Amino acid sequence: MACLALVAAITVIAISPASADDSANIPPALKCADLTGWKLPGSTASVTKAEIVPEAPPGTVQPSPPAPATISVALPQNCRADGVVDQRVGVEGKPYAIGFAVALPDRWNGRFLFQGGGGLNGSIRPPLGYQAAGEVPALARGFVVVSTDSGHQGAVFDASFLKDQEAALNFATASVGKVTMAAKAIVAHYYGQPAKHSYFTGCSTGGREGMLASARYPEQFDGIVAGAPAMRTGNSNIGLAWANAAFSQIAPKDASGKPEPAKTFSADERKLITNAILEACDAKDGVRDGLIFDGKACQFDPGVLTCNGSKTDSCLAPPQVDALKKAFAGPKNSRGTPVYPPFPWDSGVAAEGVAIPGILATGARSPVGPPVWDSIDVDQLEDRVNASGMDRLANTAYWTNLSSYFGRGGKLLFYHGVSDPWFSAEDTVNYYERMAAESGGMEMVRETSSRAFRVPGMGHCSSGATLDRFDLLSAVVNWVEDGKAPDAVVATGPAFPGRSRPLCAYPQHAQYKGQGDPESAGSFECK
Repeated sequence: MACLALVAAITVIAISPASADDSANIPPALKCADLTGWKLPGSTASVTKAEIVPEAPPGTVQPSPPAPATISVALPQNCRADGVVDQRVGVEGKPYAIGFAVALPDRWNGRFLFQGGGGLNGSIRPPLGYQAAGEVPALARGFVVVSTDSGHQGAVFDASFLKDQEAALNFATASVGKVTMAAKAIVAHYYGQPAKHSYFTGCSTGGREGMLASARYPEQFDGIVAGAPAMRTGNSNIGLAWANAAFSQIAPKDASGKPEPAKTFSADERKLITNAILEACDAKDGVRDGLIFDGKACQFDPGVLTCNGSKTDSCLAPPQVDALKKAFAGPKNSRGTPVYPPFPWDSGVAAEGVAIPGILATGARSPVGPPVWDSIDVDQLEDRVNASGMDRLANTAYWTNLSSYFGRGGKLLFYHGVSDPWFSAEDTVNYYERMAAESGGMEMVRETSSRAFRVPGMGHCSSGATLDRFDLLSAVVNWVEDGKAPDAVVATGPAFPGRSRPLCAYPQHAQYKGQGDPESAGSFECK
């Protein structure tokens, strides 16, 4: 079965995404300029500007991070239609609207893709559809792609918009539905026919939005890819605060006497920890290659690094070992109940020189909130999260009833970097298992509706000494349209030139067969 599974997965990847998705070649029924000023009947949605975007040669477009540095294929000429929904004046006299942009290619394949956002949104990212699409973004394949600012303008982690009720509601839940309806209407108007299939891909906040799409808008999408979902940020921030406090208690102090948790471990000590994790867990998948695919078998104990005598470069002081254990174990409240799951021991926990460094390199710093936690009261923080209407409304971690979405044939794929320093991959796995249990059991869900993929070594959404290029977009399209469930997808990445590995659908993992080129995905099977 494992060999057959891998063959099926490689078949998915071997088909050129650009040609595989070119099942139709639908031209526009209108001129691009004709969209300017168009209003959706019975709605506040309107197109404010529509202009031709000329073809972009390979390597000339750089999307917003986290994403590949540049798009390595040509992007086709397209009509970019910018629009707004519910334009108004809100709190403190500030202007608000849900802004969006739709890229409408000259040769359309009949498919619609909603590109999820990031952070607290606040800007319209170029509608390209690059997340989890390997080397060929959705736009280059002929998809229509839409992206949105989710209802306000501002820096990526600027939370000031939350003062405005409607802006907060749009960010939490409503913007996905409103933009989907407006964009689909524009598509039908521009091409003279509606989309044949609708998809969603996103990571982080975009992953949460993907979960939101499956839960609140089950009739709008046929296939969804949700990466590293920021599904309960109140709890994940407690997890980071807990780890940060553990590091801060023994960290060196700056000139003002403030702890510097990012310096709790020196660069050499972080390397020592990484090497020890690899020594304990790397070979469990059959080959030592700097990546830990059999995460369930990884039983790393930081205690092996404890100095027996004086502190040296080859060991850690007992307080450092204790801080490691405490930080990675995750917080519990005074009743002993876990508030957030552990962070996995993985090869990228100390990653540096990337957009979002590993948890040890940053001292478990959250993208929002205080950079240093001298102490922490888990009960108090948990009570604050539980009392927050916004946290409850935006939280997608507890809604597991997807019977309507799955009932109409919807497919849902998850992926998560095991070295993610912001959101534990264990939280996504936990949701997947709870959702599967409520939807007929793991076996049925894997067979008919949803699969999840852990990406060893990968940080938040991408990057690190890992294989972070994989095509889950083709995988979900093939499952929706051809009934081919993805047992595995092949991953590559610039960190390991010439290397490929299968990412196996959870709970399986890639295992070396014991023979064959260890750099080739064909030498591995899913077990």
